Amino acid sequence: MSLIKQLWLAIIALLVLSFIGSLAISITTSRDYIEQEVRIKNEDNVTALALSMSQLEKELVTLELLIAAQFDTGYYRRITLRDTDGSVLIERSAEEYSGETPVWFRQLVEFDVPSGTATIQDGWRQFGTLELESQHSFAYASLWRSTLELAAWFLLAGAISLAMATVLVRGIKHPLSRVVAQAQDISARRFTTVQEPRTLELRQVTQAMNMLSANVHQMLIHEGHKLDELRRHLQHDRVTGALNRDVFMGKLSSQLSSNDARATGMLIMVRVLELETLNEQLGYADTDQLLSTLVTQLGQLDKVSVEPIIGRLNGSDFIFMLPLADDAEQVKQHVISALERVVKTAPSGDILLPAAIIPYAPHDERATLLATLDDALAQAESLTSHKQVVVRQRERVSLYSSRAEWRSALEAAILVGPELAYFPVINAQGNILHYECPARLKLGGEWQTAGVFIPWITRFDMEPALDLAVIKKALSNLQTDSKPIGINLSAASITNTQFVNDLRALLVSQPLLAKQLCFEVPATLSTHAIGSLRGLCDALRPLGCTFGIEHVGAEFSKLADLHDVGLAYLKMDNSLIHSLHASKEQQSIVRGMTTLCHSLGIQVIGEGVINDEELACLFHVGVDGATGPGVHYE
Repeated sequence: MSLIKQLWLAIIALLVLSFIGSLAISITTSRDYIEQEVRIKNEDNVTALALSMSQLEKELVTLELLIAAQFDTGYYRRITLRDTDGSVLIERSAEEYSGETPVWFRQLVEFDVPSGTATIQDGWRQFGTLELESQHSFAYASLWRSTLELAAWFLLAGAISLAMATVLVRGIKHPLSRVVAQAQDISARRFTTVQEPRTLELRQVTQAMNMLSANVHQMLIHEGHKLDELRRHLQHDRVTGALNRDVFMGKLSSQLSSNDARATGMLIMVRVLELETLNEQLGYADTDQLLSTLVTQLGQLDKVSVEPIIGRLNGSDFIFMLPLADDAEQVKQHVISALERVVKTAPSGDILLPAAIIPYAPHDERATLLATLDDALAQAESLTSHKQVVVRQRERVSLYSSRAEWRSALEAAILVGPELAYFPVINAQGNILHYECPARLKLGGEWQTAGVFIPWITRFDMEPALDLAVIKKALSNLQTDSKPIGINLSAASITNTQFVNDLRALLVSQPLLAKQLCFEVPATLSTHAIGSLRGLCDALRPLGCTFGIEHVGAEFSKLADLHDVGLAYLKMDNSLIHSLHASKEQQSIVRGMTTLCHSLGIQVIGEGVINDEELACLFHVGVDGATGPGVHYE
């Protein structure tokens, strides 16, 4: 039973009890008072009438006229004159006045007033006895009106009390609803915080739960930092902070095998010539500082990544991935400027930093790219100019020759509608968790993968339009096949208010299908995007949609900022899964991330699994699901 109903029942019970008590006391008091007054009136009137009759001649006609005159005033029920033997000499009586007073009320009150008696004298002897009863039937009507007025007042008081209770409960209900919602969030392992209400008891509960959420947040930050420190210790070069060779190669392979926008960009390799000579000239400390500065300057060229992907292939060779870059000459100028800043910070000016730049794209061969880089770097070393940077362009067949053609083609393809590819995500028992469904657009007469058009979609800010078209296609597919579908949402879509409103309206119109949708957002979210993601989750979670975060690698430390979003699952980047069975260090990192996610009720899924060894090792360390080329479902 709701609080308002309980309060109403309590008020009604209290008012009924008060009404019954007040009515009983009022009727009892009034009846006693009326009985006393009528009894006194009977005695006074009968005494006065008897005295008058004692002074008259004792003729029955005269006495009867006096009694009739007195009785006709209308205030008497009965006047009786008896002789000394008790025989009735004269009697006048009238029926009781009933009016509109209910019979049950008269029976409930029922006045008990004795008649007044007095002796009539005839000289020195007794002539007879006079009995008189006043007419008190009007008192019933008076009491009945008083009862009705009392009832009307209690009804009015009850209505006012119920209205005040409703307003009061509504004032309590809103903060109470927040407290209940927070308790439900905590039970679902979403540690949210709410504004403290003014009600003392609720404020104490809210303070306790807010403190719990704050402690969990701090715990997540602490554990996330510990895992990040472990990852850096195992995967990064201790001198420069760059990735170790094997880790970088794994990330490069995962990027080349993916179809997202970051799978397109530039690869840059820089060589520090005569490193041993520099160690002798500058000393180990200054040389290490020089290498650290080189990594820092290269990292600053990447404006889109949370953590730049820079690797140290050996003592003197550094390699850098610059995603989303498409203008090689512009990148060359930025690299030259960065290398000049590095040289200026060195104590000695005899530092040579030849560099090579080549573009990369999805499904390029890693070995071919590295061989091309080595060849270009050798050419850069042979240059005599101070700016030893070589750009090795690669011929690529583009679907369209200009930006205008690309925009027109993309708009037309989105209008026609995308197609969805289905890739299974399975658990350790081989059951389907959901299907990953990347989009395909028909461009150049063929269905193209995301790696072809996503960079252009990003350049033209068309992500919301594409994501909405993909969701419409997914809902259409769900009408014939109810397999749960995972759909990628871009950060640009999440932060677009119009997209969020259109998406909610679309899903509200098809609530049964909405429950089969899993929305995945990239791990590289800004603080603003995280706030928008909270709003999106709050809007769509009542419809049964689930949310996950994909490509989680170095960004795992952001989990503390997402603990209250209500994520259902987290997908680890394939750079963490690549050759997992062969690396104890990676297993430790993945196991730690999985344990922390499980403490928050978040499932963990590994991406990019390519063979049975990785799949088996993945489930061995506690991961809940897997997807990738090596995952098959029959």
